[in-house]
Amino acid sequence: MQELFPLSCGLLLGALLGLLRPSIRAPVGAAAAVMLGVLATVVSGEFRVSWEFLLFDIPLVAVSAFLGLITARRVRSGRGRTPAR
Repeated sequence: MQELFPLSCGLLLGALLGLLRPSIRAPVGAAAAVMLGVLATVVSGEFRVSWEFLLFDIPLVAVSAFLGLITARRVRSGRGRTPAR
């Protein structure tokens, strides 16, 4: 249940990254993934056990952001198409 926050943050981040210029997508995405990963560790209280949870939360946010970006691009590209007959 604690991993829902980083997953949902990553998916939302990926959807928002699709609105940015491609040249700044990677740096903004990397910085946001680190910040959201740290936030996820703090919000869940895992930092009280060990800060090593960052090594799991940051990549989790980054991977889910990538999946969110791919999904958002496919949804947007599918809207303009007309169904084939």
